[in-house]
Amino acid sequence: MSETLALAYPWLKAAHLIFVIFWMAGLFMLPRFFVYHQEAPEGSDEAKAWVTREDKLATIIMNPSMLIVWVLGLALAYTVDAWMQPWFHAKLLLVVLLSGYQGWLMSYRKKLAAGERPISGRRMRMLNEIPGIAVALIVILVIVRPFG
Repeated sequence: MSETLALAYPWLKAAHLIFVIFWMAGLFMLPRFFVYHQEAPEGSDEAKAWVTREDKLATIIMNPSMLIVWVLGLALAYTVDAWMQPWFHAKLLLVVLLSGYQGWLMSYRKKLAAGERPISGRRMRMLNEIPGIAVALIVILVIVRPFG
């Protein structure tokens, strides 16, 4: 199996990066959608439209992309035997945290759909920075490999 993965490595890597881009786009967009949703009058047609947009972004782009990123990422890690490399442990931790962040976004999406607005637009704008910081650190870990 590893020989087959080794032959397919460039394709696995390309597909992994493509789906990382899709996933990150969703992680950037959904909190921004939440800001606009929270600014819409509660119960309005505009608020209902944001629920629909948020659902589509989550179910069509974000959830499938995250799943594919995980599958391809684990296949790549297996192919290059990354499990024993410290940079990979740090990257894996950040990806786990991003996945948890997405889980939190999915639960917050349900709260907004139910009419709850527990976080201010300002705070949501600040939370929108989390994926950008995480992806910058991940890129540094993968390209620079500061831990050997």
